[in-house]
Amino acid sequence: MTEIFKGSFTQQEPIPEEGIAAALDVMRSGRLHRYNLGPDEVGETALLEREFAAYTGARYALAVASGGYALACALRAVGVRAGDRVLTNAFTLAPVPGAIASVGAVPVFVGVNEALTIDLDDLEAKAEHANVLMLSHMRGHLCDMERLMAICDAAGITVIEDCAHTMGAAWKGRASGRWGKVGCYSTQTYKHMNSGEGGLLVTDDDEIAARATILSGSYMLYGRNGTVPPETVFERVKYETPNVSGRMDHLRAAILRPQLARLDAQCAAWNARYQRVEAGLRGTPGLQVVERPEAETYVGSSIQFLLLDWEDGAIGEVISRCLKRGVELKWFGGAEPVGFTSRYDSWRYAPHERMPASDRVLRSILDMRLPLTFSLEDCDLIARIIRAEVGAVWQGEGAA
Repeated sequence: MTEIFKGSFTQQEPIPEEGIAAALDVMRSGRLHRYNLGPDEVGETALLEREFAAYTGARYALAVASGGYALACALRAVGVRAGDRVLTNAFTLAPVPGAIASVGAVPVFVGVNEALTIDLDDLEAKAEHANVLMLSHMRGHLCDMERLMAICDAAGITVIEDCAHTMGAAWKGRASGRWGKVGCYSTQTYKHMNSGEGGLLVTDDDEIAARATILSGSYMLYGRNGTVPPETVFERVKYETPNVSGRMDHLRAAILRPQLARLDAQCAAWNARYQRVEAGLRGTPGLQVVERPEAETYVGSSIQFLLLDWEDGAIGEVISRCLKRGVELKWFGGAEPVGFTSRYDSWRYAPHERMPASDRVLRSILDMRLPLTFSLEDCDLIARIIRAEVGAVWQGEGAA
């Protein structure tokens, strides 16, 4: 009998009951705007900022409307201007180059390797072309952050980390988002905390924090934020920094705070699922798992594997066969973007040169979400289905 998986790859866990209760309190108050506070009231958004700063070890945290907004806000706050060139990963999702383009800057793409991280040799070769790197920890994969920072420090490059897929992850014990000048996180539904949309920005830099706060739309109410730079810093920046409103509201903050309190346990649960799928896929002929470095503390909320040097038609056949058995795989090698998947040559607003070594990797990447609504037994079943269908195509059609 052919096994079929009947679960949903887009079904998330419910919001914790404490978050629902807190959200109801906010709605009953009618005061959803983050600066609509009573006398001596801190508010859910400011409390989230304090708690997230403490969680990451950052001096400042700013809660904003989305992860994409956090990225664009960070670019503006570090001084990126129209026409500037900004380095970023060739393997990422559209909001990253989109954030660069939104401030009038020009993305300069850096290659990807078989570990699915930024190609550090290519970064070193392109370091002279820009003063800022927007580093995407795409799909939760962390590169050698010590070497990356050495390259960037030597070239005078400011690093902004896109941590949409690495909230709770670390390199050699140092949290993602805490290596560069700014760390940006997402709380969109498919990320590690779920508020539908939302984002957070962290930094230790007084001026960047002040500029980001004004940019987010604080008006002159910045003293009500959860983590606030000195007034003297605001005096330097507040009249020359535009308001590009993108605040988080109390409602979203209310449902995020209980999720933050249990984030480490959630990360462990994702990793248990990741490890079950990885173990089931390991050793499949024609399939390459992505090896995780010992220095990396990862969060396995999705899993990727490579069908290196397979023909496009054979990869498409694997995807189709798995889908018929209930397993949804996303492919980063398609000529046209589909759903959330796209690649550097999809973004025609951004000039690019072909990168053959990176194209070889991108053509091979298959990607799959691992929501916490999956049981460990579900993960075993999913791995068996993928293994069987890859094997069937490998034996029947082979690779290129």
